[in-house]
Amino acid sequence: MFSKIPSKSLGMVFHPCVVKIEIRVEKLGCDEVQVTIKAAKSALVPTGGNLQIAEGEIVLDIEGTVPTQPVLQHIGISAWPGRLTLTNYALYFESLGVGLYDKAVRYDLATDMKQVIKPELTGPLGARLFDKAVMYKSTSTADPVYLEFPEFKGNSRRDYWLDISLEILYVHRFIRRNNLKETQKSEVLARVVLGIFRYRAVREAFRFNASHYKTLLPFNLAESLPRGDFILETLSSRLILLNADATKGDVSGSPYTKRQSKLSPVSLLALSQLGFVLEKEASFDEEAITVGDVCVGETNPLELAVKQSLSDTSSAEAAQATVDQVKVEGIDTNVAVMKELLFPVIEVAGRLQILASWEDPFKSTMFLVLTCYFILRGWIRYILPSLLLFAAILMLWRRHFNQGEPMEPFRVMPPPNRNAVEQLLTLQDAISQVEALIQAGNIILLKIRAVLFAVIPQETDRVALLLVVLAAVFAFMPLRYIAMLVFLEAFTREMPYRKESSDKLVRRVREWWFRIPAAPVQLIKPADNKKKKS
Repeated sequence: MFSKIPSKSLGMVFHPCVVKIEIRVEKLGCDEVQVTIKAAKSALVPTGGNLQIAEGEIVLDIEGTVPTQPVLQHIGISAWPGRLTLTNYALYFESLGVGLYDKAVRYDLATDMKQVIKPELTGPLGARLFDKAVMYKSTSTADPVYLEFPEFKGNSRRDYWLDISLEILYVHRFIRRNNLKETQKSEVLARVVLGIFRYRAVREAFRFNASHYKTLLPFNLAESLPRGDFILETLSSRLILLNADATKGDVSGSPYTKRQSKLSPVSLLALSQLGFVLEKEASFDEEAITVGDVCVGETNPLELAVKQSLSDTSSAEAAQATVDQVKVEGIDTNVAVMKELLFPVIEVAGRLQILASWEDPFKSTMFLVLTCYFILRGWIRYILPSLLLFAAILMLWRRHFNQGEPMEPFRVMPPPNRNAVEQLLTLQDAISQVEALIQAGNIILLKIRAVLFAVIPQETDRVALLLVVLAAVFAFMPLRYIAMLVFLEAFTREMPYRKESSDKLVRRVREWWFRIPAAPVQLIKPADNKKKKS
């Protein structure tokens, strides 16, 4: 679930003192970064298309320009090749026409429109065959849009575009949630833009995706990290200290002013020095010394939050390793493991069933008398607290006497091995049983609906009268007496003195239930409003 995350890389991502785009990775120089920046600058005015981006938008990457690596947009059963562009505000898809690109379709990532971006299966004519697509859905789209990245081996292209698209989506959610304005908003966007440029340079240098380098996308990473929300909250509190004029310094030099000094938008400054403009009105003193989020004499709160998250991540990785070790294959084997784990519960339920069957009248009578006494005295409400207290005492006792001792493995006797065909038959039988249960549930609900809407008026009158009597009982009789009556009726049903009358009562109720018709159901075929794109 959690990838291994180096603390140095994670600290670099969240720390706002990074002024230049530097990727300190072995065998990776500055050439790839310069190529990435140059490509991003040239992509501000894409050629051969109708893409019009707004002021302040920066093109982060473009895919689909190479014929051997197309991008396919699936809507319904139709698919079109085209070019996909990601900016710091939206995704743009331009369908490929006759030698030219059609008008770009904009999929907004900045506005709150309940957007969902996730990996998805896709294929020709709507078939779910290839795990190489990204699904985009929002309130502005009638149908989900699937962007497929075909390739022969793996799905690295899809994973890369999924990561950077989610990074833009999450950063705008962060901005809206914390009501960031002006310089704070631009600083966060600049930090994300620089992170995507770094991630893109790493990808182009190594030609594959590695989870080790996903630490360059902080907001995407924070969604999966333990205590990632605390990191974002701390980052938000530090962003409040940003001031666009802080680069001009303070002339007074008083200690009080130094303590109250504001932080500089270093990522925004770095982006502007590279030739990208997010804030047209912002002006920075290029000769001033930029001061980032540095805490003298104390630990940076952001660094503390990151260290705590890393500690929790290590614990989560260790726990996930144990989960991977105990996973077993096969339906029969998993059922056997579950039965052994639930053995105490199954054993208690079996003994209660034996008492309720009155095979041993003395034990059943004693259990009946004691339970009724507990109910009448009101002690029944102490059963759950007693069980919880017993569980707590047992855990503390185990903790005290088993310090440092490894836990003994849980032993399970596996069932006989089955081949693939037998396992498929077992799975089919289990699915059939689940389907039968769902059908039975639907029939019960439809019969209740028929009674409520008086399909048979006489039966509706009887049920209504019964409900009135039950309402009077619950209104005027104490709850413990009701509980005792319910327990007596259920527990003494198999008693030799009442077994015959109980069987007759159950038979009459079953016959009455069979006479209730089910409410009619009409299946309506959905109207196909999907029009093929012209």
